Amino acid sequence: MTAQTSVIGFPRIGKNRELKFASEKFFKGEITEAELQDTAKAIRRYGWEKQREAGIGFVASNDFSFYDNMLDTAFLLGAVPERYTALNLNPIETYFAAAHGYQGAKGDVKALPMKKWFNTNYHYIVPELGAATKIALAENAKPVAEFVEAKKLGINTVPNLIGIYTFLRLSTYTDNKKAADFAADAVSAYVQLAENLAKSGAEWISFSEPALVFDVQADEKQLFKSIYSEIVAQIKRKTSLKIALQTYFGDIRDVYADVCSLGFDAIGLDFVEGKKSLELVKSGFPKNTLLLAGIVNGKNIWRANYADKLAIIKELANVVDAGGIVVSTSCSLLHVPYTTASEAALSDDIKKHFAFAEEKLTELADIASGNASALAANRELFATRRTVESAAVQKALASLTDADFVRLPAFAEREKIQHERFALPLFPTTTIGSFPQTKEVRANRALFKKGSISKEQYIEFNKKKIAECIATQEEIGLDVLVHGEFERNDMVEYFGGLMDGFLFTQNAWVQSYGTRCVKPPVVWADVTRRQSMTVDWIVYAQSCTKKTVKGMLTGPVTILNWSFPREDVSLKEQAWQIALAIRDEVIDLEKNGIRIIQIDEAALREKLPLRRSDWHTEYLDWAIPAFRLVHAKVKPETQIHTHMCYSEFNDIISDIDAMDADVITFEASRSDLKILDALKASNFKTEVGPGVYDIHSPRVPSVAEISDALHKMLTKVPQYKLWVNPDCGLKTRGETETKASLKNLVEAAKQLRKEVKG
Repeated sequence: MTAQTSVIGFPRIGKNRELKFASEKFFKGEITEAELQDTAKAIRRYGWEKQREAGIGFVASNDFSFYDNMLDTAFLLGAVPERYTALNLNPIETYFAAAHGYQGAKGDVKALPMKKWFNTNYHYIVPELGAATKIALAENAKPVAEFVEAKKLGINTVPNLIGIYTFLRLSTYTDNKKAADFAADAVSAYVQLAENLAKSGAEWISFSEPALVFDVQADEKQLFKSIYSEIVAQIKRKTSLKIALQTYFGDIRDVYADVCSLGFDAIGLDFVEGKKSLELVKSGFPKNTLLLAGIVNGKNIWRANYADKLAIIKELANVVDAGGIVVSTSCSLLHVPYTTASEAALSDDIKKHFAFAEEKLTELADIASGNASALAANRELFATRRTVESAAVQKALASLTDADFVRLPAFAEREKIQHERFALPLFPTTTIGSFPQTKEVRANRALFKKGSISKEQYIEFNKKKIAECIATQEEIGLDVLVHGEFERNDMVEYFGGLMDGFLFTQNAWVQSYGTRCVKPPVVWADVTRRQSMTVDWIVYAQSCTKKTVKGMLTGPVTILNWSFPREDVSLKEQAWQIALAIRDEVIDLEKNGIRIIQIDEAALREKLPLRRSDWHTEYLDWAIPAFRLVHAKVKPETQIHTHMCYSEFNDIISDIDAMDADVITFEASRSDLKILDALKASNFKTEVGPGVYDIHSPRVPSVAEISDALHKMLTKVPQYKLWVNPDCGLKTRGETETKASLKNLVEAAKQLRKEVKG
């Protein structure tokens, strides 16, 4: 057997995060745009050449982005709100203004909203379309420029575009506009783009339509069909391009027959997350059409089991034309690190079980070629993989009863007890947890990690920073304080490092959004807590003030969702193992006098199935109980907080309420506080702090801006339930802007108290 191979997309942050560092220097004016572009060009070349070396037949271009491909598409189509173009900045500065806001001599604008990209830990920028939007192809179109760039290297790529249906479905609309209003102009723009690509020597064009794996309603199906019947017809009439439709993150059961009838030259399907993909292909597949079979997992880092993958190919070969199967990744490799070769600290015995992006290229080649020696080595690998279990963990899981998930007394009684105990003012002010991680803070942690300073020196430095942070918050006038989290590199990696069962990498970075990169831990074995993880830091912070300091923890679902999970154990069992470990920490904090404990579940929605029918049976029925397991044993006077960010929560509000926290803070500023309607409609019982300003932007919100947001909140949330806070942690922000923003936040809350009291 010898098949062709395809990669939907390649990592783009740079093997050593070159794009992150160059972008941040550009923002500060330390390098020129030309230098930034040179960095980007080197990153693109590296990815293309690695794929060529691996013999990949279909290499994608236009998968690179300075910030996000959805934002790129908005600029490609001219769908850029006037408030950004009116700044009269140069093109790339306008682009970054839309991505993270702008505050300077030429104006003051907030960033576009940001949301989770399907069921991944990546965030996309949400385009905004309204009456003033005029869809038209931009000059010097990025997909053409990058195709030509690769061609000069001798690599004939497949330009990969976010499809019109996905772009329109994920956009937001103003002025009573809707997706169908922009479809015709978008089709015209993409046809023109296809013509330009054909003139530049392209042989293929690929449209990525992951939104087809959602539940697709009748009107949405009609929109999809109308878009692609026109695109396919026009491109085939005007060019010799072959057309691919690429899907991922699930199956396309609602539109499979339509996709097969539209005349695509290749169809990409996900056989990793697509539960029905194999069944759909077995029902029939169009003749003379390539099947881009996504069988190598683009989202996890474990080695593929070649026997399993070849079994899928064998079944597909009974339906698809001979030579018509292309072995592909299930999605873009954007979601995995570059290479295990960068992990010198991991033993070969461990690394042999992992496949990062570059190793996945080898897997594609091995599977496609049927390499006998590679198949034999793979069989041996899976025969020797040992599952590491803890008898104590397994016993603890087996002994859980319904009572372990129920907190008593009920919420209403706890709320009364807590209001009397804390005696906080109306609209209590707080932050989400972290404070700016300066170069000094990061250097201290790095020196300790290298052994250049003693543990005592490391602790002394952090205690000094904690005391300063407490003093700053008292000066600002915040009501509930935090310790600043100076000891933490990452909200998941920090806790994983203090629990058994996790492995850690040196350089396995993946992009979360823009310049933000994360290094997910790997769940390797059963998870247990070795020792107290936060108590000493929080108790010290509390000793610095008479005000209440929150204990800060990361919740079990977020720890799991922001790690690379095991594939030999269910997600439910892994989440509950982590929950038991975090529960031990919660109880320890309470025993040591910590009266408010925040257990962040920022990534609760991350692995929510994309089809509504699967929400409870496959996820919420274990994810919500995992959180309840963590806090069910605390006393009624202990207040439990949680935090969630950058996702769509409106449709799972009742499930979030069922987490039975006492206070929940949401990201809300970038989504224009739309979650408030859902809170009111569901009679949300939990006290809430919808974020009043966006911390992912360097701009400082005014008192008037925050006051306006609070007044909107009061139309939907009872005043005694409303908290005032930023929309996320402040780790990535500068100290000066943070202090100014928080002062304005406190002042806005004080003004509102005066108004309410009359």
